[in-house]
Order: sequence, then C-alpha cells, then structure tokens
Amino acid sequence: MKRLPYILQQSALCAGLLFVFACNRNQPVKISPPEDTTAVVKKTAGAFPFHKDIVIKPGLHFEILSWGKGVDSLGGYLILMSDSTKNNYKSFSVERSGVITDAWNMDMDNDGNPELYIELQSKKNVKDLNVYEYNGSFNKISFPPLSAKMKKIYDGNDQFIQKNGELFRTFPIVNSSDSTQKNGALKTLHYSLRGNSFSVDEVKEQK
Repeated sequence: MKRLPYILQQSALCAGLLFVFACNRNQPVKISPPEDTTAVVKKTAGAFPFHKDIVIKPGLHFEILSWGKGVDSLGGYLILMSDSTKNNYKSFSVERSGVITDAWNMDMDNDGNPELYIELQSKKNVKDLNVYEYNGSFNKISFPPLSAKMKKIYDGNDQFIQKNGELFRTFPIVNSSDSTQKNGALKTLHYSLRGNSFSVDEVKEQK
C-alpha cells in the first residue's frame, strides 16, 4: 500500500511533462541571431602601381595602367582607349622591363594621330621611352638609343622634357675628354619625328 502514493506521484509528474511538451510544440521556435561573423578583408597593395588617364579631347581617353607583383621592374602595362563619341573601345597589352614613371600624349609629326609616350626607368638612374601611335590600332614607333658618341659621356640621370610640342632629353656629362664639354654640364638632345621615324640632334651650347 505504501507504493500506491509513489506510483500516483510519478504518474502526475509524467502527465505534467507531457502537457508542457504539448503546449511548447504549438509555440514558434525562437532562433537567436548569429554572432557577428563579418569577414575581415586583408588590404593589399594596389594591383596597378601606375595609372594615368590621358584626355585627347572630350570623349577620347587613353588610360595607361602597369601591373606586376614581386620585382617592380618586371611585369606589363595596358593601354586602354575609350572613344565614347563613337562607342569604340580598344586595349593593347605590352610586356615591360622597367618601372613606368610617366606617360603623356604628343603629335610630333602633326598627322592628327595621337602618340603615346611611356617613360620607363630600366635601371636605378636610366630612362627610356616606349612610343605608340594610334590610328585605329596601336603601332609602335622605335625610339632611338643613344649614339656611341653620347654613350661615352652618359651615365644616367637623364630627363625627358616636353616643350612647345617638342621633345628633349638632358643628362649630365661624365668622363669627357673634350675640353669643350665640361664634366657635370648638361647635354641636351632634340628629337624630331617624321614618317614614324625619329631623328635626333645635339643641341649646341650657346656661348
């Protein structure tokens, strides 16, 4: 007889649990919002270390973009042409050996076609030019190297200068055995373009 109250107590407890469970099944399940898991974006160096937008006229743009990871002086560059007035868009890809330091537009032969000059620093203090004329497509124009005479007095630190639509190159004279050309003085070269071919003249110092 002592077990009867115990059995009744356990039965009542089970009935209470079933009632609570049945009531909870009709309640919507509450889902707590997840913790903030926003990804942290790792900032990296720009993919294009050089970018310049050259405006020829309203609607006509040439963009120069260099790329390359690892060794700065190795990689490539893009020339992107956008002519929104004619819905014409073209691109040109070039491998490079050197760091692009500047880019500009000229029309030295006065034929109405833009020429793009890309200045590259191939060594620590040595510069060169890549030149392309655009006349519906990109055509490379070979830029002349220094003559044997100029190489004897050249040791870098040169600068390309645009003045009144003309192109000049200056560099300090070194190792000169010519008494008329003092070491440390600047040598100036003048470049002309005719028929997609460059010619170069030495600018004489005025006495």
